Amino acid sequence: MDMRRTTRALATEAVHAGRDDLAGLGLHAPPIDLSTTYPSYDSRAEAARIDAFATTGAEPEGPPVYGRLGNPTVARFETALAHLEGTESAVAFASGMAALSAVLLVRGSTGLRHVVAVRPLYGCSDHLLTAGLLGSEVTWTDPAGVADALRPDTGLVLVETPANPTLAEIDLRAVAHACGSVPLLVDNTFATPVLQRPAAHGARLVLHSATKYLGGHGDVLAGVVACDEEFAGRLRQVRFATGGVLHPLAGYLLLRGLSTLPVRVRAASANAAELAGRLTADPRVARVHYPRIGGAMVSFEVHGDPHEVIAGVRLITPAVSLGSVDSLIQHPASISHRIVDADDRRDAGVSDRLLRLSVGLEDVEDLWADLDVALGERAGTPAPAEASARG
Repeated sequence: MDMRRTTRALATEAVHAGRDDLAGLGLHAPPIDLSTTYPSYDSRAEAARIDAFATTGAEPEGPPVYGRLGNPTVARFETALAHLEGTESAVAFASGMAALSAVLLVRGSTGLRHVVAVRPLYGCSDHLLTAGLLGSEVTWTDPAGVADALRPDTGLVLVETPANPTLAEIDLRAVAHACGSVPLLVDNTFATPVLQRPAAHGARLVLHSATKYLGGHGDVLAGVVACDEEFAGRLRQVRFATGGVLHPLAGYLLLRGLSTLPVRVRAASANAAELAGRLTADPRVARVHYPRIGGAMVSFEVHGDPHEVIAGVRLITPAVSLGSVDSLIQHPASISHRIVDADDRRDAGVSDRLLRLSVGLEDVEDLWADLDVALGERAGTPAPAEASARG
């Protein structure tokens, strides 16, 4: 009798999902398929497969057809991410914003253009909704107001938890319940499936800027939506029509990144928790935001000039983005959330003195030594920093 487990732990799935067929192919590392098109001598069969894709958006059975319909290397990454998020399917895009745009286009195509959203969100997500660039209309609310904000034409509820950049957290089960039949999209970029699986709490759609932790090395730009197969089919149709496809090499790098995702997130989270504790006790810091679920992101508000802190780091890199093996710091009000109206930024808790730190895998003592110098002289407000449970 075979006593092997029928279900696999997340760490095991991270290493093996999307690769289960390799041994049977006589391969160890996943291959990279760079073809843009594929030969076929049976045009009648090709026509039938194109018709099927046009009807349901299901991936064509048999050999690939054309790079804009799908790619075998990218499909491996999609399979793996769906396993990690606990969804039927996943659809990858050229960026996180391309992925979000595809979701909005799918919902808008049925006349459901109204979106209910909770701030803060990533700055460009906020801008995409507020500017109505895809014909959408947004109602901003807090988590408790989601149910009251719904309308007959509401096609989507959008939240991010922990949120960018304040790390505010949302009770996903409560929000999912408030949504009723309206799909809930959760941006899970900061938490990753290592710390949180939104589909298990009622979310229909899980969005990632795969550029961040899923890739993990600052060398790939991508987005992905994990969801049920029905919605995935619509997303594939939009991807085919708009061309927001993921390059196969990026798909390969993402699949490789997933294999170390649990190890990287847990190690970086341990560093972040230690730094959050030290920043909380530091009189130069006014407030620290660190989520209850943990993670590798820390935000903090300083008593002094945040721009001087940015200018003072040497080991930590002052740059946008996050989720890399090396630590990055940025000033959201100047960069990632600059495009959001200043009053809306402040109302969402994004103060002008807030700094966002993406903690990497360096030795924590080296990271603290760099922050200590960048924060400047220890003179100033003697009161300890206030730790924030909301983020």
